[in-house]
Amino acid sequence: MAGAKAEKTYEAEADRLAADILAGDRRALAKGITLVESTRADHREQADALLAALLPHTGKSVRLGITGVPGVGKSTFIERFGLSLIGKGHKVAVLAVDPSSKVSGGSILGDKTRMELLSRDDGAFIRPSPAGRTLGGVGRRTRESIFLVEAAGFDVVIVETVGVGQSETTVSEMVDMFVLLLLPGGGDELQGIKKGVVELADLVVVNKADGEMKKVATRSAADYQHALHLLRPATPNWQVQVRTCSALTGEGVDEIWDTVGEFKEAIGEKGLKARRAEQARAWMWNELGETLLSRLREHTGVRARLSELETAVMSGRATAVAAASELLAIFTGERK
Repeated sequence: MAGAKAEKTYEAEADRLAADILAGDRRALAKGITLVESTRADHREQADALLAALLPHTGKSVRLGITGVPGVGKSTFIERFGLSLIGKGHKVAVLAVDPSSKVSGGSILGDKTRMELLSRDDGAFIRPSPAGRTLGGVGRRTRESIFLVEAAGFDVVIVETVGVGQSETTVSEMVDMFVLLLLPGGGDELQGIKKGVVELADLVVVNKADGEMKKVATRSAADYQHALHLLRPATPNWQVQVRTCSALTGEGVDEIWDTVGEFKEAIGEKGLKARRAEQARAWMWNELGETLLSRLREHTGVRARLSELETAVMSGRATAVAAASELLAIFTGERK
């Protein structure tokens, strides 16, 4: 009886918060994202109810993932790009995932400082979130945050990742178009970036194409375009494009949005729908894996045996396979 009452309370609170988010209340939107990012069990129930209420109002934005090598100027580019889009009448949400400290678990959360002009614009919403332990430089709940900002009326959603070096597959599985920023002067070596990251890109942008580096950027773009022809395109019916721009001066930034339009036209509504459907399936499996691992770690029997098995594996007295099998057996009840 108490459980049913609590469930109704969660639903009522979620409905009120959903109404405020749909009305464009920024405080409600921030509160909603905080709710979906929380790891507390009661918050998770509220978050699930909130997402269920907002789901019919999502899916109408252009979702872009942006990553790049350190020093490429991701935040500067996103600010210039976002302001350009707002000038065209769009509403832009930036979900910027900051690096988390391996020591304290805390994050820098400095994107609002780095995007000062954009953060003050009424047409933008910037939400920094810690990456935590999640691969790809993306918070586990970034997908849900995308739904929330879409429901709040933002029609362009940009997911800025920590940067190249982790598995960026997670990023490509939640956006419509994956954009890779590069520096001029890398040549056909692609600046040491892992081939797997390049294979995920739908658009490569050579930033800092200004001043003395403008000619270098143009040559680099030609080199990248040639190298990319040797790789299979990440998206059917679309050949990866390479563009140059200067986030500092704004030159070439409008052309980036034109390329996004060309991409959407090339894959068509059917292609976009199929991509998002596949992403939803991948999300389900990812969530299943994350949830199972979390519950396994919290299981009383597993926790009681975990330390001893870890020591056995580290000392060479047991194999990792045997230890994992035993922990799974305890978790599933096959072994008490």
